[in-house]
Amino acid sequence: MENFIVSARKYRPDSFETVVAQASITGTLKNAIKNNQLAHAYLFCGPRGVGKTTCARIFAKTINCTNLTSETEACNECDSCKSFNSSRSFNIHELDAASNNSVDDIRNLTDQVRVPPQMGKYSVYIIDEVHMLSSQAFNAFLKTLEEPPKHAIFILATTEKHKIIPTILSRCQIFDFNRIGVSDISNHLTYVAKSEGVDAEAEGLNVIAQKADGAMRDALSIFDQIVSFSGKKITYQDVISNLNVLDYDYYFRLVDEFLKNNVTEVLVIFNEILNHGFDGHHFISGLSNHIRDILVCKDPVTVQLLEVGGDIKERYKTQAEACNSDFLLDALQIINECDLNYKSSQNKRLLIELALIRIAQLTQKKKIADAEDDILEPIFSGLDIPEEQVVEKPVVVPTTKPKTVESRTIVEEPKPQRKVVKRSSSGRMSTPSIKKALRGEFEDKKQLSSIQQHQMFSKEGEVEPFSAEEIEEKWKVFLGTLDDRPNMKSTLANVPKLEDDYSLILEIDNRIQDELIGKIRPELVSFLRKELRNSSINLKTVITDVKREKVIYSDIERYQAMAGKNPNLAYLKKSLNLDF
Repeated sequence: MENFIVSARKYRPDSFETVVAQASITGTLKNAIKNNQLAHAYLFCGPRGVGKTTCARIFAKTINCTNLTSETEACNECDSCKSFNSSRSFNIHELDAASNNSVDDIRNLTDQVRVPPQMGKYSVYIIDEVHMLSSQAFNAFLKTLEEPPKHAIFILATTEKHKIIPTILSRCQIFDFNRIGVSDISNHLTYVAKSEGVDAEAEGLNVIAQKADGAMRDALSIFDQIVSFSGKKITYQDVISNLNVLDYDYYFRLVDEFLKNNVTEVLVIFNEILNHGFDGHHFISGLSNHIRDILVCKDPVTVQLLEVGGDIKERYKTQAEACNSDFLLDALQIINECDLNYKSSQNKRLLIELALIRIAQLTQKKKIADAEDDILEPIFSGLDIPEEQVVEKPVVVPTTKPKTVESRTIVEEPKPQRKVVKRSSSGRMSTPSIKKALRGEFEDKKQLSSIQQHQMFSKEGEVEPFSAEEIEEKWKVFLGTLDDRPNMKSTLANVPKLEDDYSLILEIDNRIQDELIGKIRPELVSFLRKELRNSSINLKTVITDVKREKVIYSDIERYQAMAGKNPNLAYLKKSLNLDF
C-alpha cells in the first residue's frame, strides 16, 4: 500500500515561479540573487500558511545552485539541488525556535555557524517562529546576526513580528507576506483537483478558499478532508455539509424578507438555521459579511472586492440593485451592535431576534422618513434657517383647504329593496356591523320594498312642514345613537340640506361612504319621518370629489400635522435627531 502524502506537502512549491500570490517578494529575492546583492539576514513575517518557510527553502536552494536558469531559478540537476530535493543537504539548517529558545541553543547555533559549507557557497540557517526566543537568547544572538561569517545567511520566519525586539529587526531585511486572496487559492485548488483527477464545483472550491482565511496550507488540508468525505467528486453541498458552513441561500432569503418588512418569515428562517445546529454568533458574523458583500456590489468599482464565484456574484449584484445604501449601512450597524453584545448577553437568541426585527423594520422607517420629508419640504422651502438657531418667525400653514368641488354626482335613493332593520330588546334599532356591511352579510336576508318601508316607518299621509334648524337638531340626536359605531358617525358628520320637495341632500366623499349610508338609510329615514312627522322625507346622497383634511390616526400623522402648524417643531426634531 502506497503511503499517502497530504496535498500541502505534495504540492508545496519548489521554485519561485510556483509560489502563489507573493510575486513582489519572489521578484525581489530573484533580483538579489541575479545581481549578487545578498543580505546576511532576512526576516519573513506574515500569517500562517502563506509561504514564509517555503520561500526560505527555495531561496536557500537557489543561492547554492551551480547552474541557474535564465529566469534565476534552481536547475534541479546539479549536486546541490539534488541533495536539497532528497532532504540530505548539509548547507541548509532549520531550527525551531519554539522548542530551542534558550541561550544554550543559540550558543550551539553560534558554534555551528563558524563551520564552512561542504558543498556550495552558503550555509543557510532558517529559524522558524523566531519570536519564541527568550530575551536572553535574543541578546546572545545579536552579535552573530550582525556580523556572521561570509558563508552564513540567516532567514528568520515569524507570525508575530511585533514580539521581536527592535535590535533584531534593525539587522534584517524585512519581507511582509500577504494573505493569499480567495481567487488565488481557488485557482490553485482547481489545479490541484485537476492533477488529482477530482471533479470539483467552482462554488465548492470557493467556499474552501474562504474557510482557509488566506492560508494556502489550510486550504489544501480542507481539500484533502473534503475528498475523503465525498470521493472524486466535490459538490457545493458536500463542502457546506462537511465544513458546517451556512448556505448563501439563507442570507439571500433573509435580505429579501428584510426588504418586504416580513418579520414573521425572518424569525422562521432564523429558527430553521438554529435547528440545523449552527451557532448564533457564527450566523450573525456571516450575515454581516453578506450585507457587506451586497454593499460593495452597489458600485462597479468595488465589485472586485467581492470574493465569491461567478453565479453567486450575479445573485449579489441582483440583490444589491434592490437594496438601498442607507438600509445596508443601518443594518450593518445593528448587526455590529449585536456582535459586540453577544458574549455578555444572557439570552443570546433573543438578542439576535431583536436585531433581525430591527433590520426588518428599517424599510418601514424609510417610508416614514420619506413621508416626513414630503411634509417638511414645503415648510422649509421658503425659509433660510441657520443651523445654530431655531426659526423665530414660524410660517403659518393653513390647516384646512377650501373645499373645491371638481365633480358632483347625485345618488338617488336606490330602487333596490332594503334589508329589514331589527330592534333590540331595549327598543333601540340595531344595524349590522361595518365589517358585515362591507361583506354584504346580514342577519335577516328578507328585503322590503320602498312602499313597505314607508308604511313601516311613518304614518300614511302625514306631511308636516319643518325647517333646516329642525333637521340639524334631529340629525344630531340620531348621531348620538351611533356612539358605538364611530366610523358610521363620522360618515354622517355633515348635516344634509333641505330641498323644496322635502328631499334631504347629504354630501359625501366617495362611493364607499354611500354604500355604508345605504345600510343605515332605512333606519335613518324612518327616524327623521317619525321625529319630523313627515312621511315624504327622502334622503339623497351627493358624491363630491373634495380635498379634505386628512384624518389623523398615528403618531406620525399627528406629528406631521403639528409640524405643519409650527415649523419649529420639525426643526427641533431634525436638530436633535429625535425619533418616534
